[in-house]
Amino acid sequence: ANIGSALANLGNSVVVVDADIGLRNLDVVLGLENRIVYDIVDVVKKNCKIKQGLIKDKKNENLFLLPAAQTKDKTAVSKEEMLELVEELKDMYDYVIIDSPAGIEQGFQNSIAGASKAYIVTTPEVSAVRDADRVIGLLQAQGIEEPKLIVNRIRYDMVQRGDMMDVEDIKDILAIDVIGIVPDDEAIVVSTNKGEPVVYDDNSLAGEAFRNIARRIVGEEIPFISLGERQDSKFKKIFNILFKKA
Repeated sequence: ANIGSALANLGNSVVVVDADIGLRNLDVVLGLENRIVYDIVDVVKKNCKIKQGLIKDKKNENLFLLPAAQTKDKTAVSKEEMLELVEELKDMYDYVIIDSPAGIEQGFQNSIAGASKAYIVTTPEVSAVRDADRVIGLLQAQGIEEPKLIVNRIRYDMVQRGDMMDVEDIKDILAIDVIGIVPDDEAIVVSTNKGEPVVYDDNSLAGEAFRNIARRIVGEEIPFISLGERQDSKFKKIFNILFKKA
């Protein structure tokens, strides 16, 4: 939701597709939960026209949401139906963002069916980075080359103490380019509860990070926030041990 909002604020037409069927939440993050009439299942099953299923954002006329169904499960939409949907949306918008559910099951497979690029969101924890490594392999097997990485919930104080993986650790382990570093920020909790993406908060470091990610996506060269001196990488040793045992 934040990246979609930031891209729309740059003047692009954007649609965000919530692919987490059964557990939708993007409507809440955007403050659009009271506007839902139809959802993604209604659209792919031809119960409504695609434009009837789309909800215009309250703050930006360039941004639209296609909400997930809350009363269905992830098998309600097939890969073929998702691919057809994405191809249609590509003709309507500059950017089609598919928000994939966690895990690598049906919802994930549907999400990548029509994707040409992938942005993997991970946190600086060994288990999360290990999961991201698995996702990278699945993406490449589907022909999605050169995925980009977003590292979420970085805490600079913990990185400096050597208690949290730094971005260079994660980048070296996963061997993919980083497009965004999002600091841990209580403003995200506040913005979510308000139904307003944190990108609209000019005083939020996380909001600035999401705005910078959007600018990099459109081709701008934006420097990253410095994480300070790199710590000795005890985490890479831990990761290598876990990976060998898998």
